[in-house]
Amino acid sequence: MGALLANTQAGAGSQGVIVMIIYIVVIVAFFYFMMVRPQKKEQQKMNNMLSSLEIGDSVLTTSGFYGVVIDIDADGDTVIVEFGSNKNCRIPMNKTAIAQIEKPDAQ
Repeated sequence: MGALLANTQAGAGSQGVIVMIIYIVVIVAFFYFMMVRPQKKEQQKMNNMLSSLEIGDSVLTTSGFYGVVIDIDADGDTVIVEFGSNKNCRIPMNKTAIAQIEKPDAQ
């Protein structure tokens, strides 16, 4: 009788481990689909937007300033943005500081 009882308890312990592994897999999948995947999609969208940046595009910077791209550096990481109607206000900045791009209307 004691051997039968010990065998039953050993089976219950292995089922508990299997259930715990299933819970861990479900939690990891939840975090992936709710946090990691949307963040990767947003990053891909931002990379596509920045790769389409051209001279003459109107941009909104992360600091809230509107300007026009007047030059893109040869390495592609730095742009020169002209702010306001004053033609002397040209600031070099990193591409990652651009939050939105608005293409000029083709006429």
